[in-house]
Amino acid sequence: MKKLNIGVVGYGLMGRTHTNAYRQAPRFFDLEYEPVLKAICGRDDARGKAFAKNWGYESNETDWRKLIERDDIDAIDIASPNNTHHDIAIAAAEAGKMVLCEKPLGRNPEESQQMVDAVEKAGVPNFVWYNYRFVPAVTMAKNIVDSGKLGRIFHYRANFLQDWTIDAELPQGGEGLWRLDVDAAGSGVTGDLLAHCIDTAMWINGPIESVTAMTETFIKERMHQDTGAVQKVGIDDACAFLARFKNGSVAIFESTRYARGHKALYSFEINGENASMTWDLHDMHRLGYYDYADESAVRGWRDIHVSNTSGDQPYMDKWWIPGTNIGYEHTFTHGVYEFLKNPDADDGKRHYPTFADALQTDKVCAAVLKSGKDKQWHDV
Repeated sequence: MKKLNIGVVGYGLMGRTHTNAYRQAPRFFDLEYEPVLKAICGRDDARGKAFAKNWGYESNETDWRKLIERDDIDAIDIASPNNTHHDIAIAAAEAGKMVLCEKPLGRNPEESQQMVDAVEKAGVPNFVWYNYRFVPAVTMAKNIVDSGKLGRIFHYRANFLQDWTIDAELPQGGEGLWRLDVDAAGSGVTGDLLAHCIDTAMWINGPIESVTAMTETFIKERMHQDTGAVQKVGIDDACAFLARFKNGSVAIFESTRYARGHKALYSFEINGENASMTWDLHDMHRLGYYDYADESAVRGWRDIHVSNTSGDQPYMDKWWIPGTNIGYEHTFTHGVYEFLKNPDADDGKRHYPTFADALQTDKVCAAVLKSGKDKQWHDV
């Protein structure tokens, strides 16, 4: 394998998950490039040094510009808040680096389009961390739809429910809570949670053409963690929208951070003329499957445990024995594998989301947010 020196911006949750993926991927998968943990970048020098020591980085930086200027860095991975994605990605592309970026790509389609233009002008491989594509059961659902077994698709349903922002005293902004600050995040559950649902849906079922939405912000004002000032909340706490796909199917999407008891309930269901499928992140190895072609006496929902190591179920031949589980962190490892096994693959051969793919998701999110304000249908 050729060495690929990685510089990661951000030492929070996503910095850890990405770093773990870089360490694990070459141990289990055949890659074109072997990732080398060259540098971690974060604003606090002491925390950066501690992170580098714990995870095995060779160095740390406190300024992402200096990281990009380094000749010994081949790829920049952006694992920092949404309002940093645009500038870092464009500078990295202009410096000729490969660019990997957390989702959503930009805070709005205008930012995302500029990021797409930059990587395409520079001709650098690019990747967006829509990790749920790489859950073995989700990848298998995609393969089943592509095979035509479901026939014509009629319905797609998805939801992503959490409950961590119900407390009215929770501040907005700053470290750990930047997702509640519209200037840092761009939007609330639409860009944070529904973006995952939308990416998965379009990957499996094709482009979304139009949407109509309802959004709500339940807590209208919150104190800002950095300034102490009480100010208007600009993000959406909840969103539900209807959608039409290019293939003629219709969809319902729902997301909220106000569903008490739900920490990360992401699920989807697909109904076709011949068969249907369901998936739930809480039981991520199981794919529900109903086939009308089954003999009537035994026709019903079957429970497929996606853990077969013979190679006929995605990714599992690289892990443990049949019937055993892998976890959330493995989805990021699979993402590194899909990117670094052939980062220069053309559209017909690549199996990872690019900046251009993420731009389409951002366009759907923007149409949803616009509809949430004017209560109208909007084309994407």
